Formats: sequence, structure tokens, C-alpha cells
Amino acid sequence: MTYPTQEEINKVHTQLVEMRYENFIHQDLFSFQWWFLLSLFVLPWILWWLLVDKNRIKDIWLFGSLISILIITLDDLGIELNLWYYPYQVLNIIPRLNPIDISVLPVFHMLVYQYFTKWKSFIIANILTAFLYAYLAEPLFVKINIYVLTNWDYIYSVPIYIGKAVLIKFILEGVLLKSKGA
Repeated sequence: MTYPTQEEINKVHTQLVEMRYENFIHQDLFSFQWWFLLSLFVLPWILWWLLVDKNRIKDIWLFGSLISILIITLDDLGIELNLWYYPYQVLNIIPRLNPIDISVLPVFHMLVYQYFTKWKSFIIANILTAFLYAYLAEPLFVKINIYVLTNWDYIYSVPIYIGKAVLIKFILEGVLLKSKGA
């Protein structure tokens, strides 16, 4: 049995980059989906700036940054494992859905973190938002061909939406408590 060489893999990768570029220029750019994704990239940050508690902005921003890193990592993993893919992009050079990964999800997670400071209310709010994301937003994105599930089901997303928010809050509160106690 022969295995692909790094040179062969790089050749296929180069072809893929060229194909993505052509697809972006002729299919994605200025389409309804492109404008929709561009608005999802910008509008949540405007909303966030209007609603964010400026007195807690450092903690909220840190929560959002950490959750965004986790979201990007999980999205890259899902794409690499062929669990889903995104036919439309704002930028063709990035296969993940950046308007969601670094705008919509982090912004709404930060707002939940800001408004639901107690653990019980935070978990309940995250359960509700997880179901909204999984059963309202994801199907909408599938319907308008922004999100394609290949080996994934909506129900799998629910514990991930909840778990990542709880994990980041747990880590952040531990770090903040230690830094305030030091």
C-alpha cells in the first residue's frame, strides 16, 4: 500500500486553494449569502458595544476572546473531520464561518455572561440559547445554504454550546478569583 507524499498533498492543496478562489469570485462574492454573512460579521459588534457593561468590559471581553478561540478550534475540527462545511464565505481564504465564530456566537455568549452572572441563571440561559442556536439558527443557515451538515445532527450541537460556555466561565472565574486574591 502506498501513501500520499507531502508533495502530493501540497499539490492537491494548491488545487483546492485555486478552486476556492474561483468559487468565491464567481459564486460567493456579492451573493445574498455573502451580504447576509457580512452583516452578521458587523451588526453583532455594534449591538455588543451598545449593550456591554463598560464597567466590566475587560472581564466580558476576556470571556468573549476565550470562547471565540474555543469556537474556532471546534469549528476547524468539525470541518477537518468532514462533519460540516460552509458553501459561502465572506473571505475565501478561511474555510470556517468567521461571522459566526468571531462575531455572532461570541457576542451573544458575552451578553449572556454579562446579564446572567449567577451560575444557575447562566446555565439556564445557556441551555435556552443552545436550543435556539441548534434548532432555529442552524436550520435557517442550512435552508439558505450557508451551512451544510455532512456527518452531524442539530442535537449534537446542544451540549457543545452549553459546555463551552460553562467551561470558559469556570476557567475565567478561577483565574479572576486567583488574580483578585493575590
